Amino acid sequence: MSQPIRFVMIGGFLGAGKTTLIAKLARHYQEQGKHVCVVTNDQAAGLVDTELLRSQGLNVNEVAGSCFCCNFHGLTDAMDSFEKDQRPDVILAEPVGSCTDLVATIALPMMERLGEKFVHSPYAVVLKPSHGLKILTGSSGRGFSEKAEYIFRKQLEESELVLINRIDELTADQQTQLRDCIETQYPGRPVIGISAKTGENLEALYDALAQEPTAREKLMEVDYDVYAEGEAELGWLNATVTLVADAAVPLDAIALTIVDRLRARLDELDAEPAHLKVLCSSQTSVAVANLVSSDTPTMLSVAADTSSDSATLLINARVSLAPEPLQKVVTECVAELATQFKAKTSVETIESFRPGRPVPTFRVESTSS
Repeated sequence: MSQPIRFVMIGGFLGAGKTTLIAKLARHYQEQGKHVCVVTNDQAAGLVDTELLRSQGLNVNEVAGSCFCCNFHGLTDAMDSFEKDQRPDVILAEPVGSCTDLVATIALPMMERLGEKFVHSPYAVVLKPSHGLKILTGSSGRGFSEKAEYIFRKQLEESELVLINRIDELTADQQTQLRDCIETQYPGRPVIGISAKTGENLEALYDALAQEPTAREKLMEVDYDVYAEGEAELGWLNATVTLVADAAVPLDAIALTIVDRLRARLDELDAEPAHLKVLCSSQTSVAVANLVSSDTPTMLSVAADTSSDSATLLINARVSLAPEPLQKVVTECVAELATQFKAKTSVETIESFRPGRPVPTFRVESTSS
């Protein structure tokens, strides 16, 4: 009989750094000689994370159009399709960053229906420090409404392991403050400070994920009305843009410039970004720039270090702004990008919307047998 496939689900709010961490985890398991596959998830097609992970040589399937919990069979079909080529030893799953209640709607239904096929790692939730400091300390300043914060807090509540990410960007006092807030407000969960970017303290995470989840005495209660309203406050946009310039231009500069332009326009509208991510690719190279809050700088998370006279941009924006003005901002910034780089741009696809009400395929209501 085959060994069970290890299923590792990494949750956390939009912009927490899940994709960077998943890439690091994949390399760790590959170095152990394991065959690793990844399932990404989004409310629409055209996900930057999928293309980024594929550009790093990973076998990735994407579940688009709804979250994992609302498309349980889409998730299991995506995992089954990996076996057509080579049975994975490890599957890494990245749910939509605005989702919660994943233990009751994904982990436990998998255990009930798929039996011995999988062994589950503890459900790890990546804490996003930029919004976490505001929400957990109750500080003022631009952020999200109480309903959107409800999702953030529920993610922490259902976690079996909390990962304070981006510790390379935090002071020692900020790390201590976050850890104290988590241990006070959500006691009983292991808390590990990590940097997915630099790899700091990932060995502790690898050890934690090698364990199995502890049995739950009860499941988290979720008010799906508040959950749905919190998700609906975010405008969601995915776009694909082609750019053709008169001369070769740096891919890194293109990615950084479009994110900076979007940042400035959103600041004028007092619209808080949950996450902006742009992947700029030529035939041979990829650059990725992202913004995770109004209080943090634009970051070049993947550098191409090359120039090209043509490029394709994938733009993913999740912003506290209605879809119509969000789409207007993006199309105007794309036009400004063309002027700045003496190029022609064409919006090939664009989709903007508010996520619909989550309706799970399955939900385990009780841990009792």
